[in-house]
Amino acid sequence: MKSFFKELFLYNHYSNKKLIELLTNQSAHIPEKTLFLFNHILNAHEVWNSRINLQAPCFGVWEKHPASQFKILDHANYLNSLVIINSPDLENVVTYLNSKGESFTNSIRDILFHVINHSTYHRGQIAMELRVGQIEPLVTDYIIHKRDK
Repeated sequence: MKSFFKELFLYNHYSNKKLIELLTNQSAHIPEKTLFLFNHILNAHEVWNSRINLQAPCFGVWEKHPASQFKILDHANYLNSLVIINSPDLENVVTYLNSKGESFTNSIRDILFHVINHSTYHRGQIAMELRVGQIEPLVTDYIIHKRDK
């Protein structure tokens, strides 16, 4: 299972890097909602890593960062997730508070899968926003990533 999660987070990191490149190269034409959603992807990933590590998150889930920080934030999220994946037992449970202050308990495994699913979901929304802005979106499907290897 750990090797599969490593593959998933490599895919997530790869997709984010491609998206960061597009956002940087087309910065004058990127719809504001696209930046809003990408910031959310980065922030939520950091928040979930922090919850697993029983630490206070550095960012709110809707916090805005300058595009110049995207690579740094994404890389830090990726490395932190790899450390988590290498932890002794992904079946361990974590109790945390959500952004509304409500308490929940989930396994590390389920949280890691949620991070991937959440990121993919919002990259799909970003693709739609780019099309609205008449920018050709990236193809970031997992299977395409696997074919490119």
